[in-house]
Amino acid sequence: MNLHNELLMRDLRARTRRHFLNGCGLGLASAWLGTQSALADDRSAKETTPYDAQSQGGMHFPAKAKRVIYLHMAGSPSQLDLFDYKPDLQKLDGMDCPESFLKGKRFAFIQGVPKMLGPQFDFEQVGESGSWVSDRLPDFKTVADQVCFIKSMTTTQFNHGPAQLMMLTGNQNLGAGSIGSWATYGLGSENENLPGFIVLVSGGRMPSAGKSVWGSGYLPSVFQGVQCRSQGDPVLFLSNTDGSSRQQRRQTLDAIEKLNRRAYEEFGDAETLTRISQYEMAFRMQTSATDAFDLSQESKHVHSSYATEPGKESFANNCLLARRLAERDVRFIQLFHWGWDSHGAAESEAINRGFSDRCREVDQPIAALLKDLEERDLLDETLVVWGGEFGRTPMRENRNGKEMKFVGRDHHPGAFTIWMAGGGVKSGLTYGETDEIGYDVAANPVTPHDLHATILKTMGIDHLRLTYNTQGANQRLSNLTKPSRIVDEILA
Repeated sequence: MNLHNELLMRDLRARTRRHFLNGCGLGLASAWLGTQSALADDRSAKETTPYDAQSQGGMHFPAKAKRVIYLHMAGSPSQLDLFDYKPDLQKLDGMDCPESFLKGKRFAFIQGVPKMLGPQFDFEQVGESGSWVSDRLPDFKTVADQVCFIKSMTTTQFNHGPAQLMMLTGNQNLGAGSIGSWATYGLGSENENLPGFIVLVSGGRMPSAGKSVWGSGYLPSVFQGVQCRSQGDPVLFLSNTDGSSRQQRRQTLDAIEKLNRRAYEEFGDAETLTRISQYEMAFRMQTSATDAFDLSQESKHVHSSYATEPGKESFANNCLLARRLAERDVRFIQLFHWGWDSHGAAESEAINRGFSDRCREVDQPIAALLKDLEERDLLDETLVVWGGEFGRTPMRENRNGKEMKFVGRDHHPGAFTIWMAGGGVKSGLTYGETDEIGYDVAANPVTPHDLHATILKTMGIDHLRLTYNTQGANQRLSNLTKPSRIVDEILA
């Protein structure tokens, strides 16, 4: 008996009754799921329009965007104080809110009868597009003609955690895959030495929904976002320990891989293969990530244009890193900047203080990022998305029927603004509109699922055909129960 057979017999003898029953169950389930998967693949093959995916980039049709940089403003900025200018709301400033605006509505904190709250800053129309932009974003005004505003976003969630999950995973509950995970699941990455989905966080806190907003959910965990840092090692413990060499680390990983391969052969758990893949990625990242995250390679002019802060984790640093990662063909790059929850419960949350501080932190870096991408001929193939998880109310927040000490706005799922620029979208366009006070969408509503379907379209993915079978059901990023629509009107 050879060694392989001897090991096999030893494993068989070592199996307990529980292992046997578990294996039977997995075997039957795997056979059924395999049959369903084969049928789904056959259906997909018949439905797919033939084209040269190798040269045109997408899964289902030619891609306009090779990659995405998604700038999420955690806490949600006030659209009424940045982009959705409402002069009629200014006339109502300080008046009691009409009962019709409150009846049947749910708010996070508003109680009783609040006062109406007009725009807190001056607006002007800028560029050839004539887009309205607040004086809080002076640098952004110089790139406003490059972006496409969607002013008719609407969602069903008014608390941060569920709203962030809805905006970034398509489901207000935990367990669904994030948009970055879906993109890398469908398209993979063009750089085998860096993760296909990289996450950068600034602002001092994580998003309210935690790491689940870049998690893979029911998708294989190899597609989850990898959180990196803008100072020190990009990933903790990436460097070799003192006294060890790269060769020794390679030998250690080879030994661990043999053990993991054997565990996979015994138990058939696909997550074991993910662990092997992650170990190998970490080894390759030792050189590639160190290079990609080394901001000292950039010129003084570039650092000045972004307003970077050497040695700190800042939104400016992360924007520059996003450009460097885009240059290296990372598929999905997601930046989270916390601190936009402008309630007015504290000075740091007030519209005229904390909100203004957040604007200063992001204004120059965002403008620099768009200009930098364009100068390097990357913007046409990179889709940049900016926005929060919901909007803000046109009335002043109160609690227990009393006005807050500082000026703030409550959460508002009914209407908010995002913008997109670059790969696959029209520039200088404003799509959708809200009513006279910015309370409800008046034309062309866009849901998070519609946004997801549109983003996938720019990447060459048909959102209806990008599915993953879990627990006997085909899941997808866009809505399963209500048809999502691609917002073709904004696509170039």
